[in-house]
Amino acid sequence: MRGTRWLLLVVIAVILGGIAIKYRAQKDIIRAQAPPTPKPLAESLNAAADHYEATKRNGSGKCDTFHVEAESYEQSKDSSHVDLKNVSVKTYNKECTAYNLSRSAAATYFENDSRLYSDGEAQITLNIPIDGKPKHTPVSIKTSGVTVDVNTGRAETDRPSTFVFDNGSGKATGAFYDPVTHELQLKSGVEIDWKPDRPNSKAMKIEAATLQYHEAASEILLSPWGKLTRDNTVVEGENVIIHLRETGSGDNSRRTISQVHAERAHGVDAYPARKLQYSADELLIDCDEDGEIKSIIAQNNAHLVSTAEASETTVNANRVDLGFDVIKKESLLSHVNAVGDAVVNSRPLPVKGKDLGETHVLRSQSLEMKMRPGGHEMDTVLTHAPGTLEFLPNLPAQHHRVLTGNDMRITYGAQNRVDTFHTTNATTRTDPNAAEKSRNRVQSSTSSQDLLARFDPRTGQMSTIDQNGSFAYQEGDRHALAQKASLDQATNVILLDGAARMWDSTGSTSADRIRMDQRTGDFLAEGNVNSSHLPDKNPKKNSAMLSGDDPLQAKARKMDSRNHNRVVHYEGDVVMWQGANRLTASVADLDRDKKILVANGNVVNYLWEQPKEDQKKKGAGPVLTVVKAPSMKYTDSDRLAVYTGGVTLTRTGMLVKSRELQAFLADSDADSRLVKALADGNVEIVGTTNGHVRTGTAQHSEYYTDEQKVVLTGGQPKLVDMLNGKEKGSIQAPDKLTYFANDDSLLGSGSASQPVQSRIHRGK
Repeated sequence: MRGTRWLLLVVIAVILGGIAIKYRAQKDIIRAQAPPTPKPLAESLNAAADHYEATKRNGSGKCDTFHVEAESYEQSKDSSHVDLKNVSVKTYNKECTAYNLSRSAAATYFENDSRLYSDGEAQITLNIPIDGKPKHTPVSIKTSGVTVDVNTGRAETDRPSTFVFDNGSGKATGAFYDPVTHELQLKSGVEIDWKPDRPNSKAMKIEAATLQYHEAASEILLSPWGKLTRDNTVVEGENVIIHLRETGSGDNSRRTISQVHAERAHGVDAYPARKLQYSADELLIDCDEDGEIKSIIAQNNAHLVSTAEASETTVNANRVDLGFDVIKKESLLSHVNAVGDAVVNSRPLPVKGKDLGETHVLRSQSLEMKMRPGGHEMDTVLTHAPGTLEFLPNLPAQHHRVLTGNDMRITYGAQNRVDTFHTTNATTRTDPNAAEKSRNRVQSSTSSQDLLARFDPRTGQMSTIDQNGSFAYQEGDRHALAQKASLDQATNVILLDGAARMWDSTGSTSADRIRMDQRTGDFLAEGNVNSSHLPDKNPKKNSAMLSGDDPLQAKARKMDSRNHNRVVHYEGDVVMWQGANRLTASVADLDRDKKILVANGNVVNYLWEQPKEDQKKKGAGPVLTVVKAPSMKYTDSDRLAVYTGGVTLTRTGMLVKSRELQAFLADSDADSRLVKALADGNVEIVGTTNGHVRTGTAQHSEYYTDEQKVVLTGGQPKLVDMLNGKEKGSIQAPDKLTYFANDDSLLGSGSASQPVQSRIHRGK
């Protein structure tokens, strides 16, 4: 109150002093002209004047705290306020370098609280320098219902306002400005059009519920929500903070947007060929001097969607960092870093003339994406932690597949189609498609130290997989191991290389290399082949060729297995054995369903038979039968092995030679493996007992193991008995000779015209 009274006294003194000065200066003129007496003051007024001016110095005395000037004023007798017309108020800063100017057609000055109020239109201009011209266009506000604190210069209104500032304009309802704190508040309905003066800069529109501008901190606060629109980019969020930077110096200095920080924010960058959307609980955007986005940090529930012509890529993580390259006045996405439960989902979009590829879902705690030039297609994706890549089928022929590993690297071709995929410590799981499930295919899995996958650029589907280091494979009961392996997706063929081994419920195979057809289970093994075929669970289905109760083992240089190991071809130094029985040949073919075994080239068949119980009691041991021939065919339906091309059969005490030999085998559980042998063509049988060597010749012979009987027929059968290298006798029969080894007896048959001939050499 004391201050306002002082102000009133100053005003009155100024007025009275001015009148006195004018009176003394123009005394003679007044007398000469005899001016009329001034109009009497109205009874309701305490004071009135055509000019009003009031000033208060600041504490330092360097400049005024404020300066009020008006065209006229009136003061009511019953009121402490003063009504001013065409009033202007200057409020100075503490440094005495600038002032704020408020103008209005009419205003009321309240002495008690040093407050000036303008109900009509008012204009406020901020930060006008005392000396010289402003470096930039000062902020100018037009509004009404303005209250100005003449002591502090604080101005406030709750009415609609428009304002102009350096490189922009705007509007709001309600405004507040404090020159002491340099704080500007726009209370509601804020709209600002920001027009940077740099040649490459683009205009920006700022919208908010409320706005606070802190000049000292170079910050603009938008709350509880704010929205920024710049060309094709829109960012919206809660409690938005816009950080400004000072660029240039002197008259060339300017303030531009350097950062935007927002809570629970989302943004979109939309262009004809691409669209980028992002959101997070916390969003931080860095801009260059032209206002183009350089980087975006999205933290907590970060979400990113990049849409191009042929694909849509979604990134979710605890934190996502986006980097941009500014090219031709556009911010183009260059790279993405995602940390914390990161998930990248790349979904193909329909493209005319292209098959729809698989959807790829990549998961890792830390991953990095690099974009191709243009910012709308990916170039590479790297994981810096263990990751999982999942393939989701979009067409019936595609497979659901999951790959896991470390240090994943995905390279992309055109239209965001995957080109290659590489990882270490890899595992894969592949589910059969609908057609494969109908054929009872089941899930398959692999593991290896290293994995490289290539993709078809036309379809985006996986074309080949190369896996190195401790490769392992499993599909149902089918397993495989190798040093390395490759899969050709088009043919669905796996190539195992280096110490390759595979096995299932029917047996196992190892080799230097194995080529396996996943669709059929057929495989080709090459180099140091070793195989084992388990006997069928039903004994009646087992072959009697070797030994049906034991696994069938084989070695060869090459092995071709078909029909789930039911049809097998061996080639090159073939050795097959089952129990103690063995077969060697150059080539062998086994058909387990038809129960046929065919061998060719240097065939050698070793057949062991156990003695009967009564023979065991007499000390008899196992008997070995060895058959050699160029070719052999065994048919299990009649237990018949046919040897051709020049055959030699060797058995304890007996040798049989012929062009062809038929060996009839007993059932697998019989005591004797060989029941009988029929030889044809230049037959020669050599039997050795008690020092005697008996040689029989004929065109046909029959040998019966149980009776130890040999029957020779055709071509004048003949038997020669040798003892210690000397012939003891011989017998030749035109029809048949029958020899019984058990009792060393011989029968010959002939006719009257062709009698049996015998010759006995007496010892001397």
